[in-house]
Amino acid sequence: MNILNAGLRFLLELAALFAVGYWGWYQQTGALRIVLAVIAPVLFAAVWYTFNVKNDPSRSGNAPVPVPGIVRLGLEIVLFALAVAAAYSSMSALIGIIYGAVLLVQYVASYRRVAWMARN
Repeated sequence: MNILNAGLRFLLELAALFAVGYWGWYQQTGALRIVLAVIAPVLFAAVWYTFNVKNDPSRSGNAPVPVPGIVRLGLEIVLFALAVAAAYSSMSALIGIIYGAVLLVQYVASYRRVAWMARN
């Protein structure tokens, strides 16, 4: 993965955390909104960090809970789909669509990583 693609991926991960936090903020009022705005991105980040493919070259190589590549790929797709849905529903349809399109482009540009994950 080249540095530009890795940088874009990092920004997309940060955007996902922001989108789920923003979604949480606008779900309720009062103290519950603060809880959702904090808990949603924390849970997202915890799952993202915990389940990894051992020796994934696009990550640190460490895997707190090693999973097969196809499981990790599915997990990424589900988490990013949740972030797209959060952006779509809490920000605007256009932002959700643009975010989803950029994610799709990034995964196409990362076809070698996707293929590596499918094999491992």
